[in-house]
Amino acid sequence: MGRAYRILVVDDEETIRSMLRDLLSANGHQVDDAVDTRSAVQLLRGREYDVVLTDLMLPDGDGLEVLRIARSRPYDPEVLVITAYGSIDSAVEAVRAGAFDYLTKPLATQKLLLTVDRAAERRSLRTEVSNLRREVGERYAQKNLVGTSAAMRRVLELIDIVSATDSAVLIQGESGTGKELVARAIHYGGARATRHFTAINCAALPEALLESELFGYAKGAFTGAATDHKGLFEESDGGTLLLDEIGDMPLLLQGKLLRVLQEGEIRRVGSAAVRRVDVRILASTNRSLPDLIRDGRFREDLFYRLNVIPLVIPPLRERAEDVIALCRHFLTVHAGKLGRPPQTLTPDALQVALHHDWPGNVRELENVIERAVTLTSSLEISADEFQRILGLGHVPARPAAAPAAADAGSLQNAEKDTILRALREAGGNQTRAAIALGMGRNTLWRKMKKYGIESRI
Repeated sequence: MGRAYRILVVDDEETIRSMLRDLLSANGHQVDDAVDTRSAVQLLRGREYDVVLTDLMLPDGDGLEVLRIARSRPYDPEVLVITAYGSIDSAVEAVRAGAFDYLTKPLATQKLLLTVDRAAERRSLRTEVSNLRREVGERYAQKNLVGTSAAMRRVLELIDIVSATDSAVLIQGESGTGKELVARAIHYGGARATRHFTAINCAALPEALLESELFGYAKGAFTGAATDHKGLFEESDGGTLLLDEIGDMPLLLQGKLLRVLQEGEIRRVGSAAVRRVDVRILASTNRSLPDLIRDGRFREDLFYRLNVIPLVIPPLRERAEDVIALCRHFLTVHAGKLGRPPQTLTPDALQVALHHDWPGNVRELENVIERAVTLTSSLEISADEFQRILGLGHVPARPAAAPAAADAGSLQNAEKDTILRALREAGGNQTRAAIALGMGRNTLWRKMKKYGIESRI
């Protein structure tokens, strides 16, 4: 005997109700029955069911009303419609409206039991998927975005606001700042949290493959397209799609994306059929889209469609007060994964972390902490140990090729002139100058001190 389910039978014929009640009970299920729509609705509102079997024709209405009420309940049971041969068209319509299947009178015992089991199993699977999505949502909830700085508080406040909307959001920030984590927090904090969240890196795929992944393709659209294939827009219907590195999307696809944003419609590759989709679009980039627009590599109309809500994540070097909180958070997380008690950084080690530029931002910081937890056994990590571990992941910049006749003095003069020019172009703002030079702010400060450059230009 399989798993027991709670089942509601709705039919105005006593013989049918009695037969179903006895059959299902004999197979271990808990069965309630109702004679009409009104009594069925009362039971549906007061109890939780896995499966509902309802006759299509009822004295005070029809099975479609029972279907509608059942599927609107929070526990969302599967519904089987019972019908006579003469009303099969109506039963098919019920399936289109959300019924799991239909059964024709006279009822075949084995088919009925098999169909009930399949319906109950699908309901169990849906419940399991819903629970998993809730767990994932908790993992990516806003509370897991660590940061106490004023800049990070503004980001968290904006996430809270935009999560309650369906507006397009353009998430901007350097690599490693946590753009996808923010996108997930927006999705799981909103009304679409129980639906799909899908992300695709627009820079990772060639144009033809990216188009097929996004829009899907029809059978025979190209060599190897043996069947129809849904794209990510259709897979994400009702949910959220993150277009990561949107600045690298080819211009042709930008035009197709604009149509989706404007019309809510897509066409699979190789198909003329239009399909409606309801997808919330989030986009992220570490590039300047206005610069790409000026270079003719990004559509201005698409930019304004995506940039309804601009959300900028500041780099870690601009929110040093978050470094300590992030260190403690990652120490706890990675110690837990290894089944160890949380380690700590000594005050001097924290100073090392605070004075590092973190060009890889939060991603780099987490990698270093994971490395420290893995490679050290002491509960307290010293400054020397942390500095050594930090150096293990350091990739030295490749030196630019210099003319053979150039000496150290000329190279230093050239570097000094480059720094002075960057500072002048940035209006004396050291952070902007450092970004333009491709170095951390602390590195720029040390070089300014080395060359005797005034802090105000």
